[in-house]
Amino acid sequence: MAKKDKKSRTTEQKARVASKQSKKAAQKEKKNKSKSADDSDADDIDLESVLQEYAKQQALFVKVNETVCDPPSPRSSSTFVGSPANSNELFLFAGEYYNGALATFFNDLFIYLIDKGEWRKITSPNSPLPRSGHAWCRGGNAGGLYLFGGEFSSPKQGTFYHYNDFWRLDPSKREWTRLETKGKGPPARSGHRMTYFKNYILLFGGFQDTSQQTKYLQDLWIYDCSNYIWHNATLPPATQKPEARSSFSFLPHESGAVIYGGYSRVKSTAAAGKMTKGGNQGMRTVLKPMIHQDTWFLRVAQPATDAPGNSPPTVRWERRKKPANLPNPTRAGATMVYHKGRGIHFGGVHDVEESEEGIESEFFDTLFAWNIERNRFFQLTLRQSRAQDKKLSMMSDKGGGRRGRAKADEVELLRNLASLETKGTLKSSVDMEVDVSNKNEDKGLLPVRSVIMTMPHPRFNAQLAVQDDVLYIFGGTYERGDREYTFDEMWAIDLSKLDGVRELYRRELEDWDGSDEEDSDSPDEDDDSEDEETDGQNSTGVVLPSEELNAPSSPAGITAPSSTREDQIEQPEPTVVDTRPHPRPFETLRDFFTRTSTAWQDVVLEVLRKDDATLKQSIKEIRKIAFDMAEVKWWDCREEITALEDEQEEAGIGEVVSIADRGGEVGSTGRRR
Repeated sequence: MAKKDKKSRTTEQKARVASKQSKKAAQKEKKNKSKSADDSDADDIDLESVLQEYAKQQALFVKVNETVCDPPSPRSSSTFVGSPANSNELFLFAGEYYNGALATFFNDLFIYLIDKGEWRKITSPNSPLPRSGHAWCRGGNAGGLYLFGGEFSSPKQGTFYHYNDFWRLDPSKREWTRLETKGKGPPARSGHRMTYFKNYILLFGGFQDTSQQTKYLQDLWIYDCSNYIWHNATLPPATQKPEARSSFSFLPHESGAVIYGGYSRVKSTAAAGKMTKGGNQGMRTVLKPMIHQDTWFLRVAQPATDAPGNSPPTVRWERRKKPANLPNPTRAGATMVYHKGRGIHFGGVHDVEESEEGIESEFFDTLFAWNIERNRFFQLTLRQSRAQDKKLSMMSDKGGGRRGRAKADEVELLRNLASLETKGTLKSSVDMEVDVSNKNEDKGLLPVRSVIMTMPHPRFNAQLAVQDDVLYIFGGTYERGDREYTFDEMWAIDLSKLDGVRELYRRELEDWDGSDEEDSDSPDEDDDSEDEETDGQNSTGVVLPSEELNAPSSPAGITAPSSTREDQIEQPEPTVVDTRPHPRPFETLRDFFTRTSTAWQDVVLEVLRKDDATLKQSIKEIRKIAFDMAEVKWWDCREEITALEDEQEEAGIGEVVSIADRGGEVGSTGRRR
């Protein structure tokens, strides 16, 4: 019996030893696989077969379906734009999500209904395949949304596939159409940018990623929406053009388009670390990141009226001076969206390589406005609201996205109710900050959204869209060590008031599946590190280390001043003296046009006389053109007027009223004492 028990214990011990050895072997094999993920991934995944399977699944949809859904899952490198068909919808398409181990690509189309605060998902039998890094833009005179290119990779990102397909989305019908163009079109790429000019779509730059190298592009393509043909732009001989780049800003202009910034990697020499026989240190060629800060103007001239129908437009690149008051330090991953003659610039990251072990990065949450005509940046800071009774009385068409004035009474009512619920007084409710969404007839009032006076957490590659003078910030990325955080949230900022940041939704992020310590062999150590990494959570729903929680984003009005380097001190481009009416501090767009409508109509009539087109315009049309010109002027001076308002408020000066505008209130002396 003793021999039998001894034999049994020996068998169990051998089994335990064998189990430990198999676990160690499995861990070692897993570690080796993770170190050579690219090679194994490339051998196991056939991207073309994967995409064919996606296409089969897409064909199962019989018709276009639109369903109410939760906000989109977190993603980066997607596209986000306001609908060209109305002022109440935002479109979000595709993107990718990387959890530290695997990359997931999407091809879902989401629509955000602003008045209802509601997301909807669109499914259709004809839709672009999953991708990220693509580009899309409004169609200008042609209408719709146009999309080109992008990339798709295997889950471990060992192999890449670049698209060269071209699509049009009808924003009203929610239908995709793949455009089969005449002749040759742009090569496959991602990281490029597109914008519109009249009936043309302009495409520039990007990169192509192969297993051997990353090639950055500097070619310009123009799509004629009327004749359905791509033109590879031919430049005049011996002319300059922008360097190859990706991730730049490409904004529309009344005479063409403008480019600012971008990112690329350029060849450079560095010490090889080994000494040659002659005692000299060897050199090697490396690729170093380059953050571009130059600006270019693309002048586009349409073909002559007697030219053949498929004639391309004439284009010319013009290099501009370096913009004044550039964001400092230089930053990559800062995104910009067009808004009424200016670019709204947000976020970014500045990398400082300290050693071979890694790169220390500084992330930003600052908001800038780039005045395109003046070629100058203005920093936008959130402003604490003035007394609410004045604020409500001064709401204009643009103040709350053309909905502010209609909501004034509702906002005041909600503020009073909130004060009573907190056992306060109606007088104390004046200082309360509330935000209200439009009414939903079926569901009543939507929940009141929180408004904060600090910018969202610093990030780069956030998706921006502007609709009805409101800036929407979707997602973005933040890095801490080897970990990458993709924000799962959306915010809104009223660009006319800058009176806070409204949270539209925010969710906690999914767990990171990558490992911060690649050399760790013990599974216990990995578990401990994961526990340490999820100790704290900041106000934006991102799980960050405890020390990161003590470093909030910059509060409104207390942003650290950026130091200006000597090479950035440049005189702005010369400007022509503008004799047209100028906005006053604390003057809304409605009040500005009411005061100056006669002067603006005179300006319109003068322009029409030069063009000999006076008789072709009705009085209503002239007034509409005058209002458009006044609106452009009001936004063009917005940053300067805001600075004057802040200075006057600090000096105790409220709204400035002209006696001449009061009419009968003018005294006998003609002065106001």
